[in-house]
Amino acid sequence: MKVTKKIAAIIAVCVLTIGTALIAGCGGSADSDKKVLRVGLECAYAPFNWAQNDDANGAVKIADADQYAMGYDILMAKKIADGMGYKLEIHKMEWDGLIPAVNTGKIDAVIAGMSITEKRKQTVDFSDVYYNASIVALVKKDGKYAEAKSVADLKGAVATSQLNTVWYDLIDQIPNADKQPAIDNVPGMVVALTSGKVDVLVLDKPTAMAAAYANPDLKMLDFKDEGGFKASTEDVEMGIAVKKGNSELLQKINEQLAKINEDDRAKMMEEAIKDQPLAK
Repeated sequence: MKVTKKIAAIIAVCVLTIGTALIAGCGGSADSDKKVLRVGLECAYAPFNWAQNDDANGAVKIADADQYAMGYDILMAKKIADGMGYKLEIHKMEWDGLIPAVNTGKIDAVIAGMSITEKRKQTVDFSDVYYNASIVALVKKDGKYAEAKSVADLKGAVATSQLNTVWYDLIDQIPNADKQPAIDNVPGMVVALTSGKVDVLVLDKPTAMAAAYANPDLKMLDFKDEGGFKASTEDVEMGIAVKKGNSELLQKINEQLAKINEDDRAKMMEEAIKDQPLAK
């Protein structure tokens, strides 16, 4: 009888031990042991970033929200985090709060289509360029400027762009341009073009690509070299911002960026444009 009780006790201990191990194995995951890369962005700047209601196309859950984030910035953030062996955590916040958030440690990095300017470099450190948003023209496929090969060929065009952007300022590079008042947003700009109120829109390449994808009657004119719009590097080069002095994280990010070639970046942007809300 004592032997039976002893065996029963041993079995009970073994079952408990195995059960505990199984629970630990099932409840935990490799992700729980990973460091976390907390990335901040607006989730309102398609095709770079936007919010959606499901995880379609690999969208990432937004921390403390019922929505998911997707776009070029998310695709880039996923590559960087995976390459570093980190778990990606997305934080949605207002544009003006991004730099303060990274400086106070609420997030680790800003990946949000942020241009690298001297003013911003005074408060944060930037990675190498992760996207070059060159300036292009958008016209109607059947319009008088559809075959233009340079900015000079747009001579005399009725043109506009978005309010408070460098795009609008660059219209002045079109010879004898009939410059119309700036428009508040991209959809409004597209309406002005498709309705014939203007001949040309001046904007950055990803925005033009997104508009042309959603509106097949439009054509993007990507002038090269000397024939293109002249913009400063501050106007077109985008980087990832981290807290000033965080050289360790910056080095890790740059190491991952170096592994992503231009073809891969172009494919990521094409994917983002295809999936962006404007294309639905």
